[in-house]
Amino acid sequence: MEKLSREFYNRDGLTVAKELLGKTLVHAGPEGITKGRIVETEAYMGTKDKAAHSYKNPASPRTRIQLGEGGYAYIYMIYGLHICMNVVANLPGIPEAVLIRALEPAEGIPLMEKRRGRRERKELCNGPGKLCQAMGITKVHYGEDLRGNVLYIEEGEAPPEGSILRTKRINVDYAKEAAAFLWRYVIRDNPYVSVRP
Repeated sequence: MEKLSREFYNRDGLTVAKELLGKTLVHAGPEGITKGRIVETEAYMGTKDKAAHSYKNPASPRTRIQLGEGGYAYIYMIYGLHICMNVVANLPGIPEAVLIRALEPAEGIPLMEKRRGRRERKELCNGPGKLCQAMGITKVHYGEDLRGNVLYIEEGEAPPEGSILRTKRINVDYAKEAAAFLWRYVIRDNPYVSVRP
């Protein structure tokens, strides 16, 4: 499958978040290749979004990667425990990102099971921390070019327009009015999403 183009990523975060559904996230690591179909995303829209890490300080050491062009990995840790992967979106100077929230496992499933210490297919990648553990994504991958050969996203079959749902984002109650924005995208009735709409 062909990798997504730079032009795909150099668009606004909402468009990228929606159109990532159905695409395939790939990690070609030293242990082997793992792949998962993206079934859930959330857009974070920079300085106009109180839920975004780049809302107040887009030039911080943590978020600096978001100020470049789209198509790079923004990786961070939450609760001192879980790694999360975001895709940088939009043009230089516009710090937007898309959180990958859930995958449908597609390849390298025995390796995913080993990393996660469990075999229930639906539990391997149904959350941002879970999918990073299953895929072997760590803080080492911060800033990885998604057009490269280590961590990248391949073309895939887009879900039918009527099967895409928009909902509120998960766990952003602190963001005041931004908590109500319908900036989470999921594939309707997909059993691998993190939280059912």
